[in-house]
Amino acid sequence: MKSKLEYIWLDGFEPTQSLRSKTQVLSNFSGELKDCPMWSFDGSSTQQATGDSSDCLLKPVAIIPDEGRDDAFLVMTEVLNADGSPHATNGRATIDDDDDDFWFGFEQEYYLWDTKTNLPPGFPAGGYPAPQGPYYCSVGAQNAHGRNCVEDHLDLCLASGLNVEGINAEVGAGQWEFQVFAKGAKKAGDETWLARYILERTGEDYGYAINYHPKPFGELDWNGSGMHANFSNGPMRESGKEETFTKICEEFGKNIERHISVYGADNHKRLTGLHETQSIDKFSYGVSDRGASIRIPVGTVTDGWKGRLEDRRTASNADPYKVAAAIIKTTKEALK
Repeated sequence: MKSKLEYIWLDGFEPTQSLRSKTQVLSNFSGELKDCPMWSFDGSSTQQATGDSSDCLLKPVAIIPDEGRDDAFLVMTEVLNADGSPHATNGRATIDDDDDDFWFGFEQEYYLWDTKTNLPPGFPAGGYPAPQGPYYCSVGAQNAHGRNCVEDHLDLCLASGLNVEGINAEVGAGQWEFQVFAKGAKKAGDETWLARYILERTGEDYGYAINYHPKPFGELDWNGSGMHANFSNGPMRESGKEETFTKICEEFGKNIERHISVYGADNHKRLTGLHETQSIDKFSYGVSDRGASIRIPVGTVTDGWKGRLEDRRTASNADPYKVAAAIIKTTKEALK
């Protein structure tokens, strides 16, 4: 029996990396990660190497069934140099300290993008739809655009075993969101990137590209697209002390650049202080405050100061690996 293994990686494009993939066919494959061989690719074609030294390595790090295809698997990989060291574009390698103590929930917003009109579904030719308001969590053809694609994506993710915990229509026409939760920073990043890959490929069936730009319509009085990062660790879930959360938030306020530098390109167009954001060069936190840099969910308070925080600054095009690495570093500094 022959199996199809789709190897997936992040390229070297700047300022935002793209997904790449290619298929390897193996005989009598076990379906387990340990039996996925190391592979290579031409880095000179992905802005990750020069032509005179073009080989880059693909190290498998996660595997899931490729639902909808017979005897097929999706293999998430990280890029290594020819000597086996992490490539400069390898965001996963920036996670130094990874265990199940840190839990992450990423709220991935995006726009479906019709490749024929170069606009989201629901946008009239040469113009704009009605202002935001009726689209969030909407139902009906007047307000919910692209639902079939989004529902197919959810079904494929769940069938593959990815821990996607929900979807909803967002505030813009043709704008949607899915949520991924995982214990461990690398696992959270793996699952978010795999869900993004499945979304991109599902969109192909409908003629939709996926637009992750944080503010594709800067001229409109609309919210942008984020990837709100919910996180917790043992002390946050167990201490029951407001002081624990205050220390963390205050430490985040001392390290604005550390976070903003990996929270996505063009994020300054979204973090303006308007549309449920704090300005990119300022920091604030508060209970239930969606205009703050970090929101303290009311559930964390009502549960006796046990729970999570939500960093609302993260842009939709951010690398979840790098986001998680920064969050872990700052949180540990706060609680040391």
